[in-house]
Amino acid sequence: MTDITKTIHGAWSSRFAFILAATGSAVGLGNIWKFPYITGENGGGAFVLVYLLCVLLIGIPIMIAETMLGRRSQRNPIETMELLTEEAGADKNWHYLGWMGVIAGLLILSYYSVIAGWASAYVLKAFTGSFFDADAAAIKTLFDEFVASPIQLIFWHSLFMIATMMIVARGVNKGLEKAVQFLMPALFVLMLLLVAYAMGTNSYFKGLNFLFVPDFSKLTANSVLTAMGHAFFTLSLGMGAIMVYGSYLPKGISIAKTAFIIAGADTLVALLAGIAIFPIVFANNLHPDSGPGLIFQTLPIAFGSMTFGWVMGILFFVMLVIAALTSSISLVEPAVAWLVENKGFSREKACVWSGLATWALGLGTVLSFNVWSNVKLFDRSIFQLLDYLTANLLLPVGGFCIAVFAGWIMHRQHSEAELNLPAQGYQLWKVLITYVAPSAVFFVFLHVVGVL
Repeated sequence: MTDITKTIHGAWSSRFAFILAATGSAVGLGNIWKFPYITGENGGGAFVLVYLLCVLLIGIPIMIAETMLGRRSQRNPIETMELLTEEAGADKNWHYLGWMGVIAGLLILSYYSVIAGWASAYVLKAFTGSFFDADAAAIKTLFDEFVASPIQLIFWHSLFMIATMMIVARGVNKGLEKAVQFLMPALFVLMLLLVAYAMGTNSYFKGLNFLFVPDFSKLTANSVLTAMGHAFFTLSLGMGAIMVYGSYLPKGISIAKTAFIIAGADTLVALLAGIAIFPIVFANNLHPDSGPGLIFQTLPIAFGSMTFGWVMGILFFVMLVIAALTSSISLVEPAVAWLVENKGFSREKACVWSGLATWALGLGTVLSFNVWSNVKLFDRSIFQLLDYLTANLLLPVGGFCIAVFAGWIMHRQHSEAELNLPAQGYQLWKVLITYVAPSAVFFVFLHVVGVL
């Protein structure tokens, strides 16, 4: 067997660096753009409760497993599954799990970059006072005219992709680590400023009530599916990011403890986003179930009419861009690592090729909002199809396979050695990863494909 103790090209300088990077991977548009609007669409508190249970019982055990697989091999996801499959004496088809993760990451980044481009454009719009005294119709017109322009969308999509690839090209320590050391603290400071502002509105407690008081009559089977899919999406599970970040994690650092910290920080940001956003929504008599347009069509109305709204609008969209950037660098890193380690590419060349491929794929999402708006595949636009394919299919299937491999295929002595947990802690994780997580993912997947 190939020596799996050989280290790959980089390593985090410390446990804190890994926590910041993995938290940055987890904290992104999913927390600030997606979580508030899907919470609004699914009734608030009851959905949040189901989401928290999904994170605790499914998300964290699988995050521990994915990090463990990466660190044991110290390779990119594709080589990780090849080496660990060989070590376990398992069917060689398991190596396709690595490929699926890398592909999922690039597919997500292709449309993620477009939405992040919107956020970047809205920083400029907020700065130039585009929201000032604008009513709902004016904000809607502003948004509709923006997304109807493929030139504008391509420009901002390109700008965001260039920023992402410039960071990744600098490597683990000088690029990824340095970036998150600045971006993550900045993100939390901006988030707390927005929460402090929300506390001053007359609808602060109404927002808290909506977010934390469950109304189970509003909960549906689809809400449960959405909650679990979002737990995978927001924790960056099943897309190779956590696996490759785990491969840079030095031995001797507790995987379980760091997974709890990362999941906790990620969940905290999502809840803080809700705490900041919903009081502003209610204070301005807006609708929490406005869908994907909540951030880009609803909040600007509030920013245009509130005291210091100009400043709050700039801060909010800067925060959104920062969150997107910390995630985007992790989405492309698995592909870059594979090109460097398997194809002999320089890191810069690997970034150029993977970046160009992802950028080109993102043009489909750009055009789905304008020129190709009538093009439907399986009754979905290209953007909707990519979002559905990744969040509801590829990520849960990837998570299911990771759980099965870690719980059923990998030798117990190897997982025990990597996790180094007390006997009771290891046994609890083993039960969750062997039975609870894969069963839950499997039944939800059956619902997705229409069997249940």
